[in-house]
Amino acid sequence: MFDYIVVGAGFAGAVIAERLASQENKKILIVDKRKHIGGNTYDFHNQDGILVHQYGPHIFHTNSRDVFEYLGQFTAWRPYEHRVLASVDGMLVPIPINLNTINSLYGLNLSSEQVDTFLKEKAITKTHVVTSEDAVVSKIGKELYEKFFKGYTKKQWGLDPSELDASVAARIPTRNNRDDRYFADSYQAMPLHGYTKMFENMLDHPNIKVMLNTDYKEIENVIPFKKMIYTGPVDYFFDYCYGKLPYRSIEFKFETYETEKFQSTGTINYPNEHLYTRITEFKHLTGQKHPKTSVVYEYPKAEGDPYYPVPRPENAVLYKQYQLLANEVPDTYFTGRLATYKYYNMDQVVAQSLTLYKKIVGASILSHLSNGYELAVNKA
Repeated sequence: MFDYIVVGAGFAGAVIAERLASQENKKILIVDKRKHIGGNTYDFHNQDGILVHQYGPHIFHTNSRDVFEYLGQFTAWRPYEHRVLASVDGMLVPIPINLNTINSLYGLNLSSEQVDTFLKEKAITKTHVVTSEDAVVSKIGKELYEKFFKGYTKKQWGLDPSELDASVAARIPTRNNRDDRYFADSYQAMPLHGYTKMFENMLDHPNIKVMLNTDYKEIENVIPFKKMIYTGPVDYFFDYCYGKLPYRSIEFKFETYETEKFQSTGTINYPNEHLYTRITEFKHLTGQKHPKTSVVYEYPKAEGDPYYPVPRPENAVLYKQYQLLANEVPDTYFTGRLATYKYYNMDQVVAQSLTLYKKIVGASILSHLSNGYELAVNKA
């Protein structure tokens, strides 16, 4: 008898499995449809010996010291600050848009104060910011929006930015200085030996068993367990009774080249002129030394593995219906991106599972206290 069956061996499932096994001495069975642990962060050495990320680049960054130190129990870190260039007007310029971006594009030599004024003059006032288009043009205006965001967003989501929630564009900042880092978080690093090795260390506990290549529905009535932690698609859990929740997927095309370096930075975005959205060269991320190099081209598509929940009002309404059902399922916890139909960064998923762990432990303590009180009353 397992205390918990955990559906999904990505961050959401692995973190809470590790906590319950190591801190509460619970017996855990992790089940995953895929042939590997690590979820979308799974990495491996390809046939040329180059460490690549099977599901596209995953760069770890967080402002949470607790999350960083928690994961640091299972990996040494390689300091890494990700930088991204965008192919615009025949040039490669920094993204997020910063002082260097503006000066390069327009042949100017503006100061920080001057670039603030420049962007304010280009911005279009919006009384109500509802869509991604509203969010961007209200900050940088129509011209820069069309150069950097419109085409990229249409490729990424299969929708015009005017059809997407403002939260999509809110993830990308604009800077008035020369900071060309993609992220500004306090902690930015990569697992020194890769994500898969980190997950192997996390799940290396006698209380944890892992079953891969398995749909949990095939074994949930065969293997006895007390409670479930579910990190898979919430609509699948309920057999799509209200219909499928929309996701965007990606086709990853990997290429290995007979050269030490393919491009000048980790990722280059292509907002307009190609079917792919970006190219990432892994050796920038991993720091690996190798005479060859591997890159991945990303082609967004409608069907395939569910990567990005589509942030539209009607989809939020549909998810709410599933959420109401989930709230009524006894002895089952829903956590992670797919189970809560929300786009999270890796650190946010880790934090969510650590919070859920504390909630489960707290509920268990309260239950024991309550049972002890009832027993005392009955004896009296």
